[in-house]
Amino acid sequence: MTTLAQILLGTALLIACSLLHVVFLVWAVGMLERLGHRVSGLAPAQHRGLLIGSMFAIVVFSHTLQVWIWAAAFVVLGAIDGLSQSIYFALVTYTTLGYGDVTLGPIFRIFGAMSAVTGLLTFGLSTAFLAGLLARLLPRPAN
Repeated sequence: MTTLAQILLGTALLIACSLLHVVFLVWAVGMLERLGHRVSGLAPAQHRGLLIGSMFAIVVFSHTLQVWIWAAAFVVLGAIDGLSQSIYFALVTYTTLGYGDVTLGPIFRIFGAMSAVTGLLTFGLSTAFLAGLLARLLPRPAN
């Protein structure tokens, strides 16, 4: 795969995963509003816990789905043999942990690095989103 092809294909996958993540977050806002109204009779701590836990589960699911998308791409392109090895590599790369025990050949290295960029961007978005949710839901100290 040429350098340009790696960049273009990696960018396309990065955009697709980022859009998927944004769709999940936008959907989650509406779902949290509906859920918040349904459970408004709960004690405040239970109410907040349910909303925060639900949002966290949605974020984790979205990231997991993106790792699976990258893993599938590595297998389809022949960059890594075997789904298990591909999921492991995608997860380690997406989270930027990068153990280095599984590596890509030179014709896929740039493409693989795009998985790390995807993780960086979507984890940043998730962090901002969860921090905003916590700021809205947690009680403010009295001055």
